Amino acid sequence: MLGGTRFLGQRIAEQAMGLGHAVTCAARGLSGAAPPGARFVTVDRDRADGLDALKGEWFDAAVDVARHPAQVQGALAALEGRIGHWTFVSTTSVYADTQTRGQRAGTAPLLAPAENGPYGPAKVACERAFGDAALICRAGLIVGPGDPTGRFGSWIARLARGGEVLAPAAPEDPVQLIDARDLAAWIVHGAERGLAGPFDAVAPACTRRAFLDRCADALGAACTYAWADPAFLDRHGVGRDSGRFSLPLPLPDTIGDASRDVSATVAAGLTVRPLEETARDTLHWLETTGGPVTGLTADEEATLLAAWHAERG
Repeated sequence: MLGGTRFLGQRIAEQAMGLGHAVTCAARGLSGAAPPGARFVTVDRDRADGLDALKGEWFDAAVDVARHPAQVQGALAALEGRIGHWTFVSTTSVYADTQTRGQRAGTAPLLAPAENGPYGPAKVACERAFGDAALICRAGLIVGPGDPTGRFGSWIARLARGGEVLAPAAPEDPVQLIDARDLAAWIVHGAERGLAGPFDAVAPACTRRAFLDRCADALGAACTYAWADPAFLDRHGVGRDSGRFSLPLPLPDTIGDASRDVSATVAAGLTVRPLEETARDTLHWLETTGGPVTGLTADEEATLLAAWHAERG
């Protein structure tokens, strides 16, 4: 694991060790610790000699989660001929068409690569560095216990309180996400079997209404929803992704990003646990660790709900 000290990387290392593999986590070690039982090696991928600590070693498989093309290119050069199989964890943010439903990884158009560009184009450049022999895992919204972003966790914490919930319209629009534990299991499965090529790694889509209802039911919460349209949210300055005063959506406005055809990934071994299990496990993690949530406070949501009802007369 190039990484392995935070969220998905930790889950991948844990999954691999659980199947009997010896795991090395190579990272700076600034964002967390390697899971118990994994070997930790300090590296710095921003240095020309940053991977020298791995000199002379050969690995059956390697997983890279980097977002900077220079780091990817440096790792490929430093480890050339010493990796049996590469997996690169990319993102569905690489796609140029965010509107068309049911797109597939093998045929959907990509953004233009950019060595020093924003997230999506930089990930495209990373993918190109790996070529055709690697497994390119284009992950969607990654959720579950340990999620450092607080996006999914904020919905779980809010639904657990019950009552009227401010939710983004429209309720029948699609939602896609993936539990980090399921994604990790599939990545290890793919490395074991030598999978290659691009795959979208998210669960099959459900509707926004089903997402909220299923999570609320799993948490034993009674909720109703005020379906606020994008224009209302924009007028009141509500953000759409993460951060303060936002609805940190696992519910993107761009329909194409939430309705990907993942039949090829399922055929290649992806299995996903019930959303209800992820919701319950996430709430337990939040309650026991004080894990992060982001977005609207209860008072801010109450003010917005009052405004929404007032505008509707």
